[in-house]
Amino acid sequence: MMFKARHNSIYLDWTGFVIISLDFIIIKRYFLLECERTLAGAKMNLIYMDHHATTPLDKEVLEAMMPYLTSEFGNPASNTHAYGHRARHAVEEARQQVAALINAKSVDEIIFTSGATESDNLALKGIAALPGKAGGHIITMATEHKAILDTAKRLERQGVQVGFASVDEFGVVDLQNLEALIQPNTMLISIQSANSEIGTVQPIAEIAGIAHKHGVVFHTDAVQALGRIDVDVVGDHVDLLSISAHKMYGPKGVGALYVRKGIHLIPLIEGGGHEKGMRSGTLNVPGIVGLGTAAEMAKRDLENESARLLQLRDRLAHGIEKRIKHVKLNGHPDKRLPNNLNYSFAYVEAEALILSCRDVALSSSSACSSSSLQSSYVLKAIGVPDSLAQCSIRFGLGKSNTEEHIDFLLDLLEKSVGRLREMSPLYDGAKEDVDSGFAR
Repeated sequence: MMFKARHNSIYLDWTGFVIISLDFIIIKRYFLLECERTLAGAKMNLIYMDHHATTPLDKEVLEAMMPYLTSEFGNPASNTHAYGHRARHAVEEARQQVAALINAKSVDEIIFTSGATESDNLALKGIAALPGKAGGHIITMATEHKAILDTAKRLERQGVQVGFASVDEFGVVDLQNLEALIQPNTMLISIQSANSEIGTVQPIAEIAGIAHKHGVVFHTDAVQALGRIDVDVVGDHVDLLSISAHKMYGPKGVGALYVRKGIHLIPLIEGGGHEKGMRSGTLNVPGIVGLGTAAEMAKRDLENESARLLQLRDRLAHGIEKRIKHVKLNGHPDKRLPNNLNYSFAYVEAEALILSCRDVALSSSSACSSSSLQSSYVLKAIGVPDSLAQCSIRFGLGKSNTEEHIDFLLDLLEKSVGRLREMSPLYDGAKEDVDSGFAR
C-alpha cells in the first residue's frame, strides 16, 4: 500500500484505487489502519445489508434458469424446431409473471431489456424522439436515480427542456410545484416510485393524475419498490414503468419496461424488430426466465416479507436512536420502504464507520454514485448539510437478515461510533450540546 501525506489530506492508493480521507490527522491514522486490516483480513461471510445496491440470486431463480444456460439453448425467434419453441414459451411465461407482479392488463405491455437503466433510457428518449416532440419539455426531480438524471442531461443538450420538481425535507415531491412546472409542450413526467438512498416513497397515483390531467405521459422507475411495496400500474394509472431483476433476487443484466397500450416510443436499438419493434436483439432467455421467476416470488412473498422487513427496520431504528446520540434519520419517517434506513451519525465520517463495521456490508450512497468522493446528491437535494451528508450510512435489509443480525449491528455501531467520536476534535465541543435536528 502506498501512503502519501500532503497538507491536511491523506491519500491511500492500492491497485489504482484512490481514497481521499478524513479531515483530522488522528482519524486519518485510524482510517489507514482500518483499511489495512480490511484488505489483509476481509471475511467472505459478511452480513449483507446493502440490498438497495443488489440482491443475491435466489436459489429458486437459479434453478429455473439452469436449463436455459445448458440444454435449453434455443433462440426464441427460431420457429422451425422445438428448441426455439420451448425458448419462446419460457419467455412468454416470464412475460406473464412480470405482468402479474405489476398488475398489467396485457402481457403485450411488457418489453424485455438489459435492465432498468436501459428501460429508463428507452422511456425518456423514446418519448422525446417521437415526431413533433423536438424541443419538448420533460419534468423530473433532483433526487432521481442517475439513469434518469444523466439521460435528462443528454436530452437537454439535444434541445429538450428539463424541469425539476421541488422536494421537501423528506424527499417527497411537491405536487403543487410539479403541476406548476407543466407547460403546453410538456411530453413526459418521470418520478421514481421509491428512492434507493433514503427510501422515501412517492405518491405515484397523485402524480399520474396530475400528468394525465394535462395530457402528459407518466413514467416511474419502480426498481426499488418492486417486491417491497405493492406496485399496481392500473390502479396508479402509470404509462411507463422500469423494472430490474437484480434488485429483487434475480440475475443482473436483465429488466423490463412496462408500456401501457396506446403509448408509442421510438426504439433505441433496431435490427430485427424483436419485442414488438421496441427493443431489437436476441432475447436473453436465461435472464428473462430468472426475471420472471423473481417477479413471481416477489408477488407471492410480498405481504409476509414486507411485514418481516418492517419489524427488522423498526428494531434497527429504535436501537440506533436509543443507544447512539446525535443521529438524524434521512427520508420520510413513515412513507418509506420497509427495508430502508438512512442515518447521519454526526462527527463520524461515513467511510470510517463502514470500515469499522467491516463484518457487515453497508454503503453510504447509491451504488451508481458511490465511486464519487462528493456528498450524496440525494441528501443535498433534501437540504442535509455536507457536514451530516458525509456522515450518512444507508441500511438496506433483505431476505437473509435476522433479528440477530440487527442486534449484532447495533452493538457494532454503538462501539464504533463511540470510538470514532473520541478521536474527533469536533465532538469534544459537542458533547454537552442538544441539537433539535438530531433524534437524540
